[in-house]
Amino acid sequence: METVLVREYRADLLECVHSGHIAIVGEGGNVKGYAGDPEFVSFTRSAAKPLQAIPGIRGGIVEYYGFTPAEVALMTASHRGESYHVAALESISSKIGIDEQKMICATSYPLDYTSRESAIRGAGKRKFYHNCAGKHMGILSYSKLKGLPLEEYSQPEQTVQREIIDTIAYMAGVAPDSIGLGTDGCGLPVFAMPLTALATAYLKLANPDLIADEATRKAVTTITAAMNAHPEMVSGSGRLDSILLEDDNIIAKGGFKGVYCFGLRRERLGIAFKILDGSEEEWGLIVQAILNQIGYSQKNTLEKLRNAFSGVIYNDGGTRVGHADTEFQLHFMK
Repeated sequence: METVLVREYRADLLECVHSGHIAIVGEGGNVKGYAGDPEFVSFTRSAAKPLQAIPGIRGGIVEYYGFTPAEVALMTASHRGESYHVAALESISSKIGIDEQKMICATSYPLDYTSRESAIRGAGKRKFYHNCAGKHMGILSYSKLKGLPLEEYSQPEQTVQREIIDTIAYMAGVAPDSIGLGTDGCGLPVFAMPLTALATAYLKLANPDLIADEATRKAVTTITAAMNAHPEMVSGSGRLDSILLEDDNIIAKGGFKGVYCFGLRRERLGIAFKILDGSEEEWGLIVQAILNQIGYSQKNTLEKLRNAFSGVIYNDGGTRVGHADTEFQLHFMK
Protein backbone atom coordinates (compact mmCIF):
# COMPACT_ATOMS: atom_id res chain seq x y z
CA MET A 1 0.00 0.00 0.00
CA GLU A 2 1.37 3.38 -0.98
CA THR A 3 1.80 6.06 1.67
CA VAL A 4 1.58 9.85 1.55
CA LEU A 5 5.08 11.30 1.34
CA VAL A 6 4.43 15.04 0.85
CA ARG A 7 1.40 17.35 0.96
CA GLU A 8 1.48 20.76 -0.75
CA TYR A 9 -0.62 23.71 0.37
CA ARG A 10 -1.45 26.99 -1.35
CA ALA A 11 -3.01 29.69 0.84
CA ASP A 12 -3.26 26.96 3.50
CA LEU A 13 -5.53 24.88 1.26
CA LEU A 14 -4.39 21.40 0.24
CA GLU A 15 -3.43 21.49 -3.44
CA CYS A 16 -1.34 18.37 -4.12
CA VAL A 17 -0.65 15.02 -2.47
CA HIS A 18 2.42 13.03 -3.45
CA SER A 19 2.34 9.35 -2.49
CA GLY A 20 4.95 6.69 -2.91
CA HIS A 21 7.21 4.07 -1.39
CA ILE A 22 10.56 4.02 0.46
CA ALA A 23 12.99 1.15 1.07
CA ILE A 24 16.02 1.22 3.37
CA VAL A 25 18.30 -1.81 3.39
CA GLY A 26 21.34 -2.86 5.37
CA GLU A 27 24.02 -5.46 4.76
CA GLY A 28 22.74 -8.54 2.97
CA GLY A 29 19.87 -6.54 1.50
CA ASN A 30 17.84 -6.88 4.70
CA VAL A 31 15.09 -4.28 5.06
CA LYS A 32 15.97 -1.93 7.92
CA GLY A 33 13.21 0.62 7.38
CA TYR A 34 10.40 1.43 4.99
CA ALA A 35 7.32 3.47 4.17
CA GLY A 36 4.65 2.09 1.88
CA ASP A 37 5.77 -1.02 0.02
CA PRO A 38 9.56 -1.49 0.00
CA GLU A 39 9.18 -4.20 -2.67
CA PHE A 40 7.42 -1.86 -5.10
CA VAL A 41 8.82 -2.42 -8.61
CA SER A 42 10.11 0.76 -10.22
CA PHE A 43 12.03 1.63 -13.34
CA THR A 44 15.48 2.84 -12.37
CA ARG A 45 15.65 5.59 -14.98
CA SER A 46 18.83 7.68 -14.48
CA ALA A 47 19.40 6.32 -10.97
CA ALA A 48 21.02 3.38 -12.79
CA LYS A 49 23.75 5.50 -14.38
CA PRO A 50 26.48 4.83 -11.79
CA LEU A 51 25.73 1.12 -12.23
CA GLN A 52 25.74 1.34 -16.02
CA ALA A 53 29.22 2.87 -15.86
CA ILE A 54 30.73 -0.12 -14.04
CA PRO A 55 31.42 -2.46 -16.99
CA GLY A 56 33.36 0.14 -18.97
CA ILE A 57 35.43 1.27 -15.99
CA ARG A 58 36.02 -2.36 -15.03
CA GLY A 59 36.97 -3.09 -18.65
CA GLY A 60 39.76 -0.51 -18.70
CA ILE A 61 38.39 2.55 -20.50
CA VAL A 62 39.93 4.96 -17.97
CA GLU A 63 43.45 3.65 -18.55
CA TYR A 64 43.05 3.09 -22.29
CA TYR A 65 41.63 6.51 -23.14
CA GLY A 66 43.12 8.52 -20.28
CA PHE A 67 39.81 9.72 -18.82
CA THR A 68 39.98 12.13 -15.91
CA PRO A 69 37.93 11.68 -12.71
CA ALA A 70 35.66 14.54 -13.84
CA GLU A 71 35.00 12.71 -17.10
CA VAL A 72 34.24 9.50 -15.21
CA ALA A 73 31.77 11.42 -13.03
CA LEU A 74 30.08 12.76 -16.15
CA MET A 75 29.42 9.18 -17.29
CA THR A 76 27.11 8.82 -14.27
CA ALA A 77 25.44 12.18 -14.83
CA SER A 78 22.13 13.72 -15.69
CA HIS A 79 23.96 16.89 -16.61
CA ARG A 80 22.41 20.31 -17.10
CA GLY A 81 24.35 21.38 -20.17
CA GLU A 82 26.49 23.89 -18.30
CA SER A 83 29.72 24.94 -20.00
CA TYR A 84 31.93 22.61 -17.97
CA HIS A 85 29.67 19.64 -18.79
CA VAL A 86 29.95 20.31 -22.52
CA ALA A 87 33.72 20.85 -22.30
CA ALA A 88 34.13 17.45 -20.60
CA LEU A 89 31.97 15.76 -23.23
CA GLU A 90 34.02 17.31 -26.00
CA SER A 91 37.18 16.06 -24.28
CA ILE A 92 35.77 12.52 -24.06
CA SER A 93 34.76 12.67 -27.73
CA SER A 94 38.26 13.75 -28.74
CA LYS A 95 39.95 11.04 -26.69
CA ILE A 96 37.86 8.19 -28.11
CA GLY A 97 37.52 9.55 -31.63
CA ILE A 98 33.73 9.30 -31.68
CA ASP A 99 31.60 12.25 -32.78
CA GLU A 100 28.50 13.22 -30.80
CA GLN A 101 26.34 12.33 -33.81
CA LYS A 102 27.05 8.65 -33.10
CA MET A 103 24.85 8.89 -30.01
CA ILE A 104 21.25 7.83 -30.50
CA CYS A 105 19.89 10.37 -28.00
CA ALA A 106 18.00 13.32 -29.44
CA THR A 107 19.41 16.77 -29.96
CA SER A 108 18.40 18.98 -27.03
CA TYR A 109 18.72 22.35 -25.41
CA PRO A 110 20.50 22.49 -22.02
CA LEU A 111 18.39 21.98 -18.91
CA ASP A 112 20.26 24.77 -17.13
CA TYR A 113 18.38 28.03 -17.71
CA THR A 114 21.38 30.27 -18.43
CA SER A 115 23.02 27.70 -20.70
CA ARG A 116 19.73 27.16 -22.50
CA GLU A 117 19.33 30.87 -23.19
CA SER A 118 22.87 30.95 -24.56
CA ALA A 119 22.25 27.94 -26.80
CA ILE A 120 19.01 29.39 -28.16
CA ARG A 121 20.90 32.56 -29.12
CA GLY A 122 23.88 30.60 -30.38
CA ALA A 123 24.43 27.21 -31.97
CA GLY A 124 20.98 25.76 -31.16
CA LYS A 125 20.36 22.18 -30.14
CA ARG A 126 23.15 19.62 -29.76
CA LYS A 127 23.29 15.98 -28.74
CA PHE A 128 25.90 16.92 -26.15
CA TYR A 129 23.23 19.03 -24.44
CA HIS A 130 21.17 15.90 -23.79
CA ASN A 131 21.35 15.11 -20.08
CA CYS A 132 22.28 11.45 -20.77
CA ALA A 133 25.16 12.23 -23.13
CA GLY A 134 27.86 11.21 -20.63
CA LYS A 135 26.32 7.77 -20.21
CA HIS A 136 26.15 7.30 -23.97
CA MET A 137 29.75 8.35 -24.54
CA GLY A 138 30.91 5.99 -21.79
CA ILE A 139 29.11 3.03 -23.35
CA LEU A 140 30.32 3.98 -26.83
CA SER A 141 33.91 4.15 -25.58
CA TYR A 142 33.67 0.66 -24.09
CA SER A 143 32.01 -0.69 -27.23
CA LYS A 144 34.84 0.72 -29.34
CA LEU A 145 37.47 -0.72 -26.98
CA LYS A 146 35.86 -4.15 -27.40
CA GLY A 147 35.73 -3.79 -31.19
CA LEU A 148 31.93 -3.92 -31.37
CA PRO A 149 29.80 -2.24 -34.05
CA LEU A 150 29.00 1.21 -32.67
CA GLU A 151 25.64 1.38 -34.42
CA GLU A 152 24.43 -1.46 -32.20
CA TYR A 153 25.52 -0.01 -28.84
CA SER A 154 21.97 0.70 -27.69
CA GLN A 155 20.53 -2.75 -28.37
CA PRO A 156 19.68 -4.87 -25.29
CA GLU A 157 21.30 -7.95 -26.84
CA GLN A 158 24.58 -6.17 -27.60
CA THR A 159 27.57 -7.49 -25.63
CA VAL A 160 28.10 -4.36 -23.53
CA GLN A 161 24.38 -4.00 -22.78
CA ARG A 162 24.23 -7.63 -21.64
CA GLU A 163 27.23 -6.96 -19.40
CA ILE A 164 25.44 -3.93 -17.97
CA ILE A 165 22.33 -5.99 -17.15
CA ASP A 166 24.40 -8.73 -15.53
CA THR A 167 26.33 -6.16 -13.50
CA ILE A 168 23.21 -4.38 -12.29
CA ALA A 169 21.74 -7.74 -11.27
CA TYR A 170 24.94 -8.59 -9.40
CA MET A 171 24.96 -5.28 -7.56
CA ALA A 172 21.24 -5.49 -6.75
CA GLY A 173 21.39 -9.11 -5.61
CA VAL A 174 18.79 -10.36 -8.10
CA ALA A 175 18.77 -12.72 -11.08
CA PRO A 176 19.38 -11.00 -14.44
CA ASP A 177 16.22 -12.48 -15.94
CA SER A 178 14.16 -11.01 -13.09
CA ILE A 179 14.96 -7.46 -14.21
CA GLY A 180 12.26 -5.88 -16.33
CA LEU A 181 13.42 -4.10 -19.47
CA GLY A 182 12.05 -1.05 -21.21
CA THR A 183 13.40 1.80 -23.32
CA ASP A 184 14.53 4.96 -21.56
CA GLY A 185 13.87 8.48 -22.82
CA CYS A 186 17.38 8.63 -24.29
CA GLY A 187 16.89 5.39 -26.24
CA LEU A 188 19.01 3.03 -24.12
CA PRO A 189 17.60 0.09 -22.14
CA VAL A 190 16.08 0.92 -18.76
CA PHE A 191 15.61 -1.52 -15.90
CA ALA A 192 12.76 -2.35 -13.51
CA MET A 193 13.30 -3.94 -10.11
CA PRO A 194 12.02 -3.77 -6.53
CA LEU A 195 13.09 -0.73 -4.52
CA THR A 196 14.86 -3.09 -2.10
CA ALA A 197 17.05 -4.32 -4.96
CA LEU A 198 17.87 -0.80 -6.09
CA ALA A 199 18.65 0.18 -2.51
CA THR A 200 20.94 -2.86 -2.24
CA ALA A 201 22.87 -1.71 -5.29
CA TYR A 202 23.34 1.73 -3.69
CA LEU A 203 24.43 0.13 -0.44
CA LYS A 204 27.24 -1.52 -2.41
CA LEU A 205 28.07 1.67 -4.31
CA ALA A 206 28.59 3.40 -0.97
CA ASN A 207 30.32 0.39 0.61
CA PRO A 208 32.34 -1.41 -2.09
CA ASP A 209 33.91 -3.68 0.53
CA LEU A 210 30.60 -5.58 0.30
CA ILE A 211 31.38 -6.46 -3.36
CA ALA A 212 33.06 -9.84 -3.57
CA ASP A 213 34.38 -9.50 -7.14
CA GLU A 214 37.64 -7.56 -6.99
CA ALA A 215 37.45 -6.01 -10.47
CA THR A 216 33.90 -4.77 -9.84
CA ARG A 217 34.91 -3.48 -6.42
CA LYS A 218 37.79 -1.47 -7.90
CA ALA A 219 35.55 -0.07 -10.64
CA VAL A 220 32.93 1.03 -8.11
CA THR A 221 35.62 2.67 -5.99
CA THR A 222 36.84 4.62 -9.05
CA ILE A 223 33.32 5.70 -10.01
CA THR A 224 32.16 6.77 -6.58
CA ALA A 225 35.41 8.59 -5.80
CA ALA A 226 34.93 10.57 -9.02
CA MET A 227 31.31 11.37 -8.11
CA ASN A 228 32.30 12.69 -4.67
CA ALA A 229 35.27 14.62 -6.07
CA HIS A 230 33.22 16.22 -8.84
CA PRO A 231 29.61 16.45 -7.63
CA GLU A 232 28.84 19.30 -10.02
CA MET A 233 29.50 16.96 -12.96
CA VAL A 234 26.84 14.48 -11.82
CA SER A 235 24.00 16.97 -11.97
CA GLY A 236 24.72 20.68 -11.89
CA SER A 237 24.90 23.79 -9.76
CA GLY A 238 22.61 23.67 -6.71
CA ARG A 239 21.00 20.35 -7.61
CA LEU A 240 20.17 17.69 -5.00
CA ASP A 241 22.64 15.15 -6.39
CA SER A 242 25.44 17.70 -6.21
CA ILE A 243 24.60 18.82 -2.67
CA LEU A 244 24.50 15.25 -1.35
CA LEU A 245 27.69 14.23 -3.16
CA GLU A 246 29.56 17.09 -1.49
CA ASP A 247 29.22 14.91 1.60
CA ASP A 248 31.87 12.19 1.23
CA ASN A 249 29.66 9.85 3.25
CA ILE A 250 26.97 9.79 0.54
CA ILE A 251 26.59 8.39 -2.97
CA ALA A 252 23.39 9.67 -4.59
CA LYS A 253 21.65 9.79 -7.95
CA GLY A 254 18.12 10.57 -9.03
CA GLY A 255 16.14 9.38 -12.02
CA PHE A 256 13.25 10.72 -14.06
CA LYS A 257 9.66 10.10 -12.94
CA GLY A 258 10.27 10.40 -9.23
CA VAL A 259 12.85 7.72 -8.40
CA TYR A 260 15.75 8.63 -6.09
CA CYS A 261 18.54 6.58 -4.52
CA PHE A 262 21.39 7.16 -2.11
CA GLY A 263 23.82 5.11 -0.06
CA LEU A 264 25.42 5.97 3.28
CA ARG A 265 28.94 4.76 4.04
CA ARG A 266 29.26 4.99 7.81
CA GLU A 267 25.69 3.89 8.45
CA ARG A 268 26.04 1.14 5.81
CA LEU A 269 22.58 1.74 4.42
CA GLY A 270 21.09 1.84 0.93
CA ILE A 271 17.96 3.89 0.33
CA ALA A 272 15.60 4.10 -2.64
CA PHE A 273 12.24 5.81 -3.00
CA LYS A 274 9.64 6.37 -5.68
CA ILE A 275 7.12 9.22 -5.93
CA LEU A 276 4.22 7.66 -7.78
CA ASP A 277 3.11 10.75 -9.69
CA GLY A 278 6.64 11.11 -11.10
CA SER A 279 7.32 14.47 -9.47
CA GLU A 280 10.88 15.49 -8.57
CA GLU A 281 10.27 18.78 -6.73
CA GLU A 282 9.78 16.89 -3.45
CA TRP A 283 13.03 14.91 -3.54
CA GLY A 284 14.95 17.30 -1.30
CA LEU A 285 12.22 17.34 1.34
CA ILE A 286 11.93 13.55 1.36
CA VAL A 287 15.71 13.05 1.62
CA GLN A 288 15.82 15.51 4.54
CA ALA A 289 13.02 13.66 6.33
CA ILE A 290 14.71 10.28 5.83
CA LEU A 291 18.06 11.57 7.11
CA ASN A 292 16.42 13.23 10.10
CA GLN A 293 14.43 10.12 10.99
CA ILE A 294 17.50 7.87 10.91
CA GLY A 295 19.41 10.38 13.04
CA TYR A 296 21.97 11.43 10.43
CA SER A 297 24.91 13.13 12.12
CA GLN A 298 26.33 15.33 9.34
CA LYS A 299 24.79 18.65 10.40
CA ASN A 300 26.44 20.56 7.56
CA THR A 301 24.70 18.41 4.96
CA LEU A 302 21.36 18.77 6.70
CA GLU A 303 21.81 22.55 6.82
CA LYS A 304 22.59 22.68 3.09
CA LEU A 305 19.45 20.68 2.38
CA ARG A 306 17.31 22.95 4.56
CA ASN A 307 18.65 26.01 2.77
CA ALA A 308 18.14 24.56 -0.70
CA PHE A 309 14.81 22.80 -0.08
CA SER A 310 12.91 24.70 2.59
CA GLY A 311 9.41 23.58 1.65
CA VAL A 312 8.32 27.17 1.02
CA ILE A 313 6.46 27.63 -2.28
CA TYR A 314 6.95 30.91 -4.13
CA ASN A 315 5.19 32.26 -7.19
CA ASP A 316 7.03 33.53 -10.29
CA GLY A 317 7.45 36.95 -8.71
CA GLY A 318 9.13 35.61 -5.58
CA THR A 319 6.12 35.97 -3.29
CA ARG A 320 5.53 33.21 -0.75
CA VAL A 321 2.24 31.53 -1.67
CA GLY A 322 2.30 28.15 0.08
CA HIS A 323 4.29 25.38 1.64
CA ALA A 324 5.03 21.66 1.37
CA ASP A 325 5.33 19.26 4.29
CA THR A 326 6.57 15.70 4.50
CA GLU A 327 4.08 13.45 6.24
CA PHE A 328 5.50 9.93 6.31
CA GLN A 329 6.99 8.13 9.27
CA LEU A 330 9.51 5.40 8.56
CA HIS A 331 8.84 1.98 10.04
CA PHE A 332 12.04 0.47 11.42
CA MET A 333 12.65 -3.26 11.70
CA LYS A 334 13.69 -4.65 15.06
